[in-house]
This record gives sequence, structure tokens and C-alpha cells, in this order.
Amino acid sequence: MKQRTLANTVETVGVGLHSGKRVLLKMKPALANTGIIYKRVDLVPNVEIKLDANRVQDTMLCTALVDNDGNTISTIEHLNAALFAMGIDNAIIEVDADEIPIMDGSASPFIYLIKSAGIRELSNKKKFLKIKKTIEVKDGDKWIKLSPFNGFKIDITTDFDHPELGVQNVTLDFSTKNFIDKLSRARTLGFMRDFEYLRSQNKCLGGGLDCAIVLDDYKVINEEGFRFDNEVVKHKALDAIGDLFVCGFNVLGELKAYKPGHGLNNLLVRELLSNNESYEIITLTTDEEKQIKFLNDANLAFA
Repeated sequence: MKQRTLANTVETVGVGLHSGKRVLLKMKPALANTGIIYKRVDLVPNVEIKLDANRVQDTMLCTALVDNDGNTISTIEHLNAALFAMGIDNAIIEVDADEIPIMDGSASPFIYLIKSAGIRELSNKKKFLKIKKTIEVKDGDKWIKLSPFNGFKIDITTDFDHPELGVQNVTLDFSTKNFIDKLSRARTLGFMRDFEYLRSQNKCLGGGLDCAIVLDDYKVINEEGFRFDNEVVKHKALDAIGDLFVCGFNVLGELKAYKPGHGLNNLLVRELLSNNESYEIITLTTDEEKQIKFLNDANLAFA
């Protein structure tokens, strides 16, 4: 399998979750081995921040990259998840603000953009991060771990003390098709009591019913309700995939978690990358590709 980039430049306009301001997003092709570069074009000179676990320094409500001068690009996790799912290794992501637009609170609009741009295979072989040894991090009763697995599999559990939520679980053998069909449309979750506080702190100014599942203490406020069963845990799985992609590679392993969040997800990636014996960067032979499920339908990304 070869590395991938976008075939064409594609753009959209949305609203920043925290600023509430209009954001122009452009996604551009990049050369092999470039990786994913986030670029602030509202700053002079423009600022580029490469997708890197060590650049993640703010995980309150979202995942944000920070450079050495304190410049940030936040709310990258949903776009990251879409890039991971579509197997995009190299791209330039330009924004004229300090955050990626929230869109509808899911990864589905970004999947649409990538499909609209088209996907181009490059001449260089695709690299994977293969888990060799189980790595786990904990925070109280919360935990997340990566274990060896011949493919990519997720098993995520959430537990909210709310009558509409309770305990939810999603287990999925990852593939491009499974992500698009079962995870990509799952929206982020917000509670009314949190919105009121955050807005008093000039945060979440772009949040609302059009970009989140919003609950009061008893019920879902959105008129249409949930999009499907277990939407909340499916979004947590989407977030975890996006946060995992800060390593810069599609991962071969099994991801399990109980009550994960952006902070815990990033701790896992940092712990993984700090332990050289726990992983290796590899390319796959043709026979190895055939044995890995999510690669067998990778051509669907070109549809």
C-alpha cells in the first residue's frame, strides 16, 4: 500500500467552537513523508505546526496543537479521525483562525471534504505504527490501553450518570467503511450546565444544537434526539481515533478504554512513543496487507 494525499485542494467555511467566529478551512495535497501540517494563515508570517503528540498541550474540551511561540490550533480531533479513516498520510490543513471549524460536531463533513478532493496515491510505501507491547495509562477509574493486534480494533466504554446515557459500549473491527457507516456521524456531547459556565468564561461561543448533542439534567434537548443508538460512546471512539492520530501514522493494534477523554488519550500516545520497545514503524508486504481487514476495503476511500 502506498502513501496517500489529497488529489485536489478543497475548502469549506464553518464556525469555531470556542470563538464562535467564521473559519475558512482549506485542505491541500502534500508530498510523500510530509505528514499532516496544520497552518495558521491568519498570522504573519504564517505558522505551521506539524501533527505531533508532543505538540499537544491543551486538552480541555478538545485537542490543540501548540508551537514553541505559543501559537495554537485547536479542535483538530474530528478532522484527524477523518484523515486516519481515509488513510491520508500527507496534507496541508490551512485555517484563518486558531481552531478547526466544528461543523456539525462529527467527522462526517470532513469525510465528505476528503471524498470531494479525491485521493491520490504517492510512490512511497505507506508507514504504519505497529503495537508490539501493551501500553496502558490510568486516571482514577478511567483507563485506556493499546495492545498488539493484526489490524486495528476498538473497544470503548463510557459511563455517564444521566438517565439518557448510563453505560454504553462500542466494539468495532476498524475499516474505512465501518468508520464511515458506524462512527463518522456521531456528534460531540454537551450538557446545558457546562455550556452556561463555559460561555461565562468566553469559551464554547460557537457551541449549540446544530453542532452537538445537548442534554439538560433529564433529557436530550435536540428536537431530533440521537442520530442512532449509543451515539455518545461512538463519538468518544471517534475522538480517541483522532487523538491517536497525533502519532502521525495509521496504527496496527487494539485500542481499549473506559471513560476516555482527550487528556487521557494524549497521555497514552505520549507513553507509547516514549517507550521504543512498545512499537515499531513498518511497511507491509502485499501478503501482510491481505491479512489486515481494514486495508481490504481501503479502495472504498476512492469512491
